[in-house]
Amino acid sequence: MELRLLVTFEKVASVLSFTQAAAELKYAQSSVTSQIRALESSLGAELFDRLGSRIRLTEAGERLLPYARQIIELNEEARAAVTGTEEPAGTLTVGTMESLTSYRLPPLLELFHHRYPGVRLSMRPTLGDETRQALRQGTYDVGFLMEAETEHPGLEVAVLAVEPLALVAAPGHRLAGKPAGTADLVREPLLATEPGCAYRDLFERELNSLAPVQFMEFGTIEATKRAAAAGLGIALLPEVTVAAELAEGRLQQLLWEPPFTLVTQLAWRSGKRLPAHVRLFVEQARRLVSEQG
Repeated sequence: MELRLLVTFEKVASVLSFTQAAAELKYAQSSVTSQIRALESSLGAELFDRLGSRIRLTEAGERLLPYARQIIELNEEARAAVTGTEEPAGTLTVGTMESLTSYRLPPLLELFHHRYPGVRLSMRPTLGDETRQALRQGTYDVGFLMEAETEHPGLEVAVLAVEPLALVAAPGHRLAGKPAGTADLVREPLLATEPGCAYRDLFERELNSLAPVQFMEFGTIEATKRAAAAGLGIALLPEVTVAAELAEGRLQQLLWEPPFTLVTQLAWRSGKRLPAHVRLFVEQARRLVSEQG
């Protein structure tokens, strides 16, 4: 098996798109297709099911993927050892989520962009269950989680920080300035991001313990914040995502204490041998995210 064919296979398997893989690898799409066919021919097995415009890994492809990643990682480590370079290098596929990418990770991403240009970061926006599944399958190298639990079967976890939550509304809301109970909230219009966010799911479970509730759903945190500021309802969001609006008076925090705690974490597959550039990412994430408090 040629290394370049494995590199192409790994990229296609990660993004599940010949077109996107070709763009990221700077190949013509026909070159990607021919390389995958050459690899399939050498192995005597189909690696992808073609489903119209979509593709997915076959069982053979699923079995090959972790070996392909190990071979690629070992090749990068061997090259660094032989050339004597101390500069970390390699591709790093990271599962993340909007609240962390936009509000927690910019210092980490900036550090790697300027100080470690040989590390190629590929950020994949996913939520809890999807991120954990991708880590177990080896699709992601590491993944950020914001969960109440810090133990996940099949994964190793670095706890980065407790993530405070804030229940926010437009200034002058009827509940502003006085302690609120959960019973007060079930009568309010409720705003939220999509299902799958741990804080949204836990909030919904807490409210549903008293009465069935429905949320007006928005695709992003930014849209949810704007809706709350416009007086459309109340929203529970990570405090870091609303800090600017609270400081500027565009939102007001209500006096309700969530009965659950979320923890920002970085996870990877149990037993996975972390290459040097991945270990560096974990170390720097621990340092920079924890420093933010």
